[in-house]
Amino acid sequence: MATFKYAGRDQQGATVKGVVEASSMDAAADQVMQKGILPNSIKEQKSGGESLDLSLVFASKVKATDLIIFTRQIYSLTKAGIPILRAINGLAESTHSVLLADSLQDVLNRMRNGNSLSAAMGAHPRVFSQLYVSLIQVGENTGQLDRVFLQLAQYLEQEVETRKRVKSAMRYPTFVLIALAIAMVILNIYVIPTFAGMFAKFNAELPWTTQVLLGTSSFFVDYWGWMLGILIATFVGIKLWLNTPKGAYSWDKWKLKIPIIGSVVERSLLARFSRSFAMMLSAGVPLNNALYLIANAVDNSYLKTKILGMRSGIESGEQLLKTATAAGLFTPLVLQMIAVGEETGQIDELLNEAADFYEREVDYELKNMTAKIEPILICFVAGMVLILALGIFTPMWDMMGAMKGG
Repeated sequence: MATFKYAGRDQQGATVKGVVEASSMDAAADQVMQKGILPNSIKEQKSGGESLDLSLVFASKVKATDLIIFTRQIYSLTKAGIPILRAINGLAESTHSVLLADSLQDVLNRMRNGNSLSAAMGAHPRVFSQLYVSLIQVGENTGQLDRVFLQLAQYLEQEVETRKRVKSAMRYPTFVLIALAIAMVILNIYVIPTFAGMFAKFNAELPWTTQVLLGTSSFFVDYWGWMLGILIATFVGIKLWLNTPKGAYSWDKWKLKIPIIGSVVERSLLARFSRSFAMMLSAGVPLNNALYLIANAVDNSYLKTKILGMRSGIESGEQLLKTATAAGLFTPLVLQMIAVGEETGQIDELLNEAADFYEREVDYELKNMTAKIEPILICFVAGMVLILALGIFTPMWDMMGAMKGG
């Protein structure tokens, strides 16, 4: 029997830590979930006193589309009155995702051994997120499991649709920038050196633009190996830095302030926050626990810090409106919706309205993003063409003029 240290949140949202003995990490997760605790981390404690973080085992995740199909199907089956064990068994055999099928078979085995659905799903964080498991637990406690599955399916579909729209809007500028980078490499390696040899034969006096182009091309040809090595090292270094808490926080905060793109990313994240918050509250999850789960679901360290700050304010006895205002994330219109929701007791409905508002803004921004980025790209391309024209064709015209005059 191995010893596992765990940390998580109970049903009231309070932090809980402890130690359990189990034969495996999955068995340890079972024991923790059966205590009514939603685990954040489970680590095996070595005899030497060091703990081995096994979270790397869950590095890969199931595709969002596969999870949506599963959630939609199990909603239909549970709504039709099909027993949950029979429904999961049928879906495990029909799904095309190997990871999802294996996980569902394990969930099925755990439930047959007496575990609840939420506890069995909680042992597979690669497939089912904390937010997903928590809502399933609420559905089990309230007897509204089919309604929870419907909410989850709609939430996941909205998430996928928003991400697709953002990627679609970024496809054109990304393609243009990649094409420009390839063109610069070809010019520096093949085109400019040819002109350099021609200029050297005529001993022509070259303008400063031409000298800059020739110097840049010469440096590129002579040191391309070093440049490639530095580029790879920089990329790896940035990736490692982004994996640190400080790096992730700085990057997530900075990308919200990128001109044109930053506002779209921010509104998309706030729409996700509002939608998931409304879903959690309508399902009956306590306010402070809902904020904690959503903070880990927004996929942005900067927003996560702000949301956890809201949670601390709620636990200190402050109203949601005051904590939301102090966070500095929301527009006055959304804050007004939250204020009305607190007064009427319909915060979940008003948050859904806020999510719709943000999503409409995201749609508008995405439709106009290409129109905003296109002039910038045109100016950039025009600048490159101008430099090449001044650097290459000007001395050629001078040489042709000199030859005619001679």
